[in-house]
Amino acid sequence: MNMSELKNLLDQFRKLPAETEWIEFKEAKTTFDFEKLGQYFSALSNEANLKGKDFGWLIFGVRDRDKSIVGTDFCRDRKKLDNLKGEISGHTTSRIGFVEIYELDLPDGRVLMFQIPKAVRGIPTEWKGHCYGRDGDNTVPLSSEKRERIRNQFVEIDWSAAICLDATLEDLDPSAISRARENFKLKFPDKVPEVDSWSDIVFLNKAKVAIKGQITRTAIILLGREESEHFVSPADIKIRWVLKDSEGNEKDWKVESCPFLLAVDRIYARIRNLRYRYIKEDTLFPDEVDRYEPFVIREALNNCIAHQDYELGGRINVVEGEDYLIFTNLGSFIPGSVERVIKDDAPEEKYRNKFLATAMLNLNMVDTIGSGIKKMFNFQRARFFPLPEYDFSNNRVKVTVIGKVLDMDFASVLARDENLTLEEIMMLDKVQKKKPLTKIEATYLRKKGLIEGIKPNYFISAKLAQRTGQKAVYTRAKAFDKEKCFDYIITFLSQHGFATRKDINELLWDVLPNWMSDTQKKTRINHILTEMSSKLNKIRNVGSRVQSRWVLVKSESSNG
Repeated sequence: MNMSELKNLLDQFRKLPAETEWIEFKEAKTTFDFEKLGQYFSALSNEANLKGKDFGWLIFGVRDRDKSIVGTDFCRDRKKLDNLKGEISGHTTSRIGFVEIYELDLPDGRVLMFQIPKAVRGIPTEWKGHCYGRDGDNTVPLSSEKRERIRNQFVEIDWSAAICLDATLEDLDPSAISRARENFKLKFPDKVPEVDSWSDIVFLNKAKVAIKGQITRTAIILLGREESEHFVSPADIKIRWVLKDSEGNEKDWKVESCPFLLAVDRIYARIRNLRYRYIKEDTLFPDEVDRYEPFVIREALNNCIAHQDYELGGRINVVEGEDYLIFTNLGSFIPGSVERVIKDDAPEEKYRNKFLATAMLNLNMVDTIGSGIKKMFNFQRARFFPLPEYDFSNNRVKVTVIGKVLDMDFASVLARDENLTLEEIMMLDKVQKKKPLTKIEATYLRKKGLIEGIKPNYFISAKLAQRTGQKAVYTRAKAFDKEKCFDYIITFLSQHGFATRKDINELLWDVLPNWMSDTQKKTRINHILTEMSSKLNKIRNVGSRVQSRWVLVKSESSNG
């Protein structure tokens, strides 16, 4: 939106009644509590959904009582303002964040307009695991009645079950129907004797692809001829495969349309599942495996088909790099988090495309929701490869599968320790990938004695290293000997008489652990100098705080 449109929108909002629950005005003259900001995000997102609005709005710099513009100095740094999007999305359902944060410099003062997406149909927006709503001017826990109204939105419409009125059996691909019959037999071996006696329409009804002989959108997606795609327009029934080189340049591509039952095989055949060789501990002979477990590819791709929000009109994408695969589909992740799926290990209660998901289950395309994802994680773990990585930002699901070992020592820890739960391995996998841990995850792993280090540079603990025979891993990560630093400083001062802070930084920089950031190394050197001067009385600063000049205490006393 341009500045003129934003001003007009702000004027409209200021004229609305005070009880408008999807808009909130705050003065926020200089600061605003981050926790309250997250609660408002959840509340306004949920209320926008319930009021049939596309967005909720939180507006800083406007007094709530009389809607007069008073101006705000909150977060003048635009970069920090933009960073709020990621900071908020890190704690919300499916990692949704602000659509945009607009700055308006008006004659009466600066105004910030936070544009908040409405809660996804059927899924209340949470903040740190809790749902909020509005009760008049107050932000409160979302009531049970409002929560159920949002959740019941899934019951109202199942896009995938709708009948394509003009479609007939002739609009389906005979080879796809034949493959569907074979898959159905594999899924239900007890029905093999009778399946061949069913007509195509009876079979489609039994497999829950058709409804009383009528062709559904699910039937077109899974079994339709390529030219039948128009029956589900404006949905874009396409899977696009792209091959990229090491620099991200596009080398090849292919687009497949319906029937998706056959398109999955054609996309799978495009992927270069080359052999990967690596040497495990205690052997000179390399292991050789496919870079990607076939089940993982098929499960990730079929999950995209089952859970795509087809009403958004986008394509499913498969991006292949030199040692990774990325699968994306539009729409939020219904369960909210992968951790919950792994922990519950049970079918989800709600589905975006319930009819489509059931048909794919009957045609042996997907496992029961939950168990398939867990199998993907366990396959990667057993191969010493990093776990699949999920990203739920921008109202889409993005799954990244890495086809190589990132750190053999660390991978050995995750693969071999039978005492680690899959949930714990998922958290430790973030440590391997240098991904940030949440405060809750870091606290949990510390209490369990599984990690050490300083945020954000964590590493496996001595306890875990000893338990898994990875003591060298721990020592390399820890790699800090305070006494050695003391000795280096004393030796330097004995040889050269004095040292500046620059001298000491250069002396100790490579001695400190490589997991430390530059800031952390500087802080650690500060602690070392403080301990040697104030506590141990071995050195002293005869210069200034800005231009330090460190000398040995005994040298000073003898020279005096």
